Amino acid sequence: MDSRSILKFLVPQGTWLWRTIILLGFIFLDFLVTVLLCTNPYAEGNLLARSFMQIYGIVQGLAIFDLLMTIPIYFILVFDSYLIRYTGPYSTFAELFVDVALGWVVAGAHFNGALSWLWEAPHLTRQMIGLGLYLSIVFPAFYFRSKLDFPRFIRE
Repeated sequence: MDSRSILKFLVPQGTWLWRTIILLGFIFLDFLVTVLLCTNPYAEGNLLARSFMQIYGIVQGLAIFDLLMTIPIYFILVFDSYLIRYTGPYSTFAELFVDVALGWVVAGAHFNGALSWLWEAPHLTRQMIGLGLYLSIVFPAFYFRSKLDFPRFIRE
């Protein structure tokens, strides 16, 4: 196996690449808002992120924390992108389940983290808005369109 064939398996396939980009966008939103508005590590609500920010500084600590937390999510998406074609008739249900789960855990949590600096509302409310925003982007793009509407390199 050459390095090109190995690297091919490190990039999500088909529509999963776009799901990954959308989820990484939510993570980057949280990172950007926190870096811009956090003046003291003690202001961060996440204790693990706070400890990284205290050790390495606000920007570097938050970048390391987000990178470490994003790696498992990225590999789940890569794994799902190659495994989903083997589920056959259950693939739509499996994709829907993964979208809702990752939308709640990743998009909702990071949207909650980003808005916690800007809006004093209950955590559940902010997280539900993040999930709703994620699903409002994903559903029209991946469920309500024909596969023919996607560019050729996205179709499977």
